[in-house]
Amino acid sequence: MVKKQHYHSSLFTPHRRSHVLVTHFHFPNQPQNLIFPTKLLCFTTMENNNNIVLYPSPGIGHLISMVELGKLILTHSSSPSSITILIPNFPFITGSYSSYISSVSSSFPSITFLSLPSVPLINGDPSNYENYEQITFEVLRSNNPNIQRSLESISVSSPVSGLILDFFSYPALEVSQSLKIPTYFFFTSGASALAFFLNFPVFDKIATDSYRNLQLEVNRKTVFEIPGLFSVPASGMIEPMLDRGVSYYEFVKMAETLPKCDGIIINSFESLEVKAVKGLKQGSCLPGNDIPPVYCIGPLIANRGESEPSRHECLSWLDSQPSRSVVYLGFGSRGVFSKEQLREIALGLEKSGVRFLWAVRAPPSEEKGASFSHPPDPDLDSILPEGFLGRTKDLGYVVKSWVPQIEVLGHESVGGFVSHCGWNSTLEAVDAGVPMVAWPLYAEQRFNKILLVEEIGIALPMEEDEDRFVSSSEIEKRVKQIVDSHDDEGVDVRKRVLELKDEGKNALNEGGSSIVAFTTLIESWKR
Repeated sequence: MVKKQHYHSSLFTPHRRSHVLVTHFHFPNQPQNLIFPTKLLCFTTMENNNNIVLYPSPGIGHLISMVELGKLILTHSSSPSSITILIPNFPFITGSYSSYISSVSSSFPSITFLSLPSVPLINGDPSNYENYEQITFEVLRSNNPNIQRSLESISVSSPVSGLILDFFSYPALEVSQSLKIPTYFFFTSGASALAFFLNFPVFDKIATDSYRNLQLEVNRKTVFEIPGLFSVPASGMIEPMLDRGVSYYEFVKMAETLPKCDGIIINSFESLEVKAVKGLKQGSCLPGNDIPPVYCIGPLIANRGESEPSRHECLSWLDSQPSRSVVYLGFGSRGVFSKEQLREIALGLEKSGVRFLWAVRAPPSEEKGASFSHPPDPDLDSILPEGFLGRTKDLGYVVKSWVPQIEVLGHESVGGFVSHCGWNSTLEAVDAGVPMVAWPLYAEQRFNKILLVEEIGIALPMEEDEDRFVSSSEIEKRVKQIVDSHDDEGVDVRKRVLELKDEGKNALNEGGSSIVAFTTLIESWKR
């Protein structure tokens, strides 16, 4: 291997200026354009410097959570820290990161973003894969050589104190362990979901058929117990594991790998998931197996307005609405509905008479591979009932594709949230003290629905039929309940979420459970 070094004066965003060491490595039989920058900070020669590398999986939600973790390290570490975030190059569009990364870079110059070289897909076109998760696992595994070269390059200026992997990035554990770098997993869902995931190998031995078939049983009595927590029906299994395909076995392998790290960091707080945190710390949720130390350091939530240069127009509309009167409907970056379901939602909202803010995405295209590309903005007139927008103009506000969700949830006029049960969205709702209606769509969200409705008690369930279709009458019922100050169910979830809002803030105060856990984590890097 031949190594050459020179100094370069610019980093990844044009408005940033700092000295960067750009290291070019020559590897036989490897492309010669791989560049691995390492930022030289003024404190790199200090003792006890924390040089931390973060490796998120693709997807803006995973990136945001990892960035918030990086910010926490920078702002609460007693010794100077530098953060490098490795960005995998994904083969299809999952949303633009550029404006978000630029905003973070300008506010936190000690965070460096390093884009990894692209890797080819083994099966060629994304449409040749069974789902999004299969591609994700393959890309992250294929990136292992890039990860090794990046870690070696970063270590030139200062030894890497720790590598923090998104749980999807589990194949990189073998790289970090070969380099003897302390390695932690960052679990971007909750503590209960982690206990659930850790039991996947156990469930794999118990299940006699695919979860999809088990959930179709006439008596539907097949359940999977998380020791010390609660039972989950086959219908609550995560979407990529319903069939025993490639993704199924990747998740089982991931679950087998998680306990092999030096610790697991969770974006949650102890009082939100008391039983799960206790089970993970005591090991009772996975009998007969060792669980590494767990650190609940949440809720980690992006700052309001961080990446937005101007105020979104929907916030001006919210300004004119009465306090706690508006139901917000938002379903995440991948949450899409059929045209038929969109029309049913519209009918339910109109019949309810409840004020609403609705972020509408275009229905999924039936073209091959369309699910792996960024959807176009919806044509509202063609997908919503005729005259709907005109009839509800004094009642609701419809936005194409996206709203600044944290600002929306934090607005005084918002009193309820119809959510897909993504974990980031859940924490944002708790942080704002906004009760939810749980309408899960993908990933681990059906599990989260059980947790939020039955265990924590901060959401009402959106009931669906066997084809997962939700009627307009059910939508009407739930949006009324969530803002009705006289509905007992609605009152209960509102009271509980406000209690947890305060507890979440206390967890991040000095002496709070999350700060204590985080301090313990930082100390582990010094040993």
